[in-house]
Amino acid sequence: MITIALSKGRIFEETVPLLAAAGIRVLDDPETSRKLILDTNQPDVRVLVVRATDVPTYVQFGGADMGITGKDTLLEHGGDWGGGSAGLFQPLDLQIAKCRISVAVRADFDYAYAVRQGARLRVATKYVAIAREFFASKGVHVDLIKLYGSMELAPLVGLADAIVDLVSTGNTLRANNLIEVERIMDISSRLIVNQAALKLKREPIRSIIDAFGAVVAAPGQTGA
Repeated sequence: MITIALSKGRIFEETVPLLAAAGIRVLDDPETSRKLILDTNQPDVRVLVVRATDVPTYVQFGGADMGITGKDTLLEHGGDWGGGSAGLFQPLDLQIAKCRISVAVRADFDYAYAVRQGARLRVATKYVAIAREFFASKGVHVDLIKLYGSMELAPLVGLADAIVDLVSTGNTLRANNLIEVERIMDISSRLIVNQAALKLKREPIRSIIDAFGAVVAAPGQTGA
């Protein structure tokens, strides 16, 4: 049995063509089904529906053989882009669910001036590890405030000077009178594999990796 960990929403939707290329079709819609383990048309393949932030944990500790999650989640989890760490093999950047992690502030806040003056900034984010490394590399002193949602509120109510968050279209920032002032990194979703599972179930896992890789390499592949 091959178990694949996925999260609902954009990543799941953009994974469907990849699964199809491997001959796998999920039999239930995770948005409407209450099931957390979904069957597929392949009797030896199933899908776990978990929170996006939990995908690396399920794969690392063997609850799933494979998973798909964003680069942001892996970096917060402690992923190493040299090829794998903490029991995770990362064979493919799937080029789906693309966005970016950026610094944003109120439109009336002079971020560049504050940085030049060496001000200590309060920064709200759920990406604490990424934010810490980014500001440290710039020599900017920050106090990090961990939030789990509605990040845009923090500058509006005086909780923080800036936020570090995922940005796709930027519409949410603009709707809340915030502006993007620095782009930290581009984000896309990665395929991750449990290293022990890769040894024990090498043939079926390699078959899925190869099918996904063919889609990624094809012109006009999904998510591009």
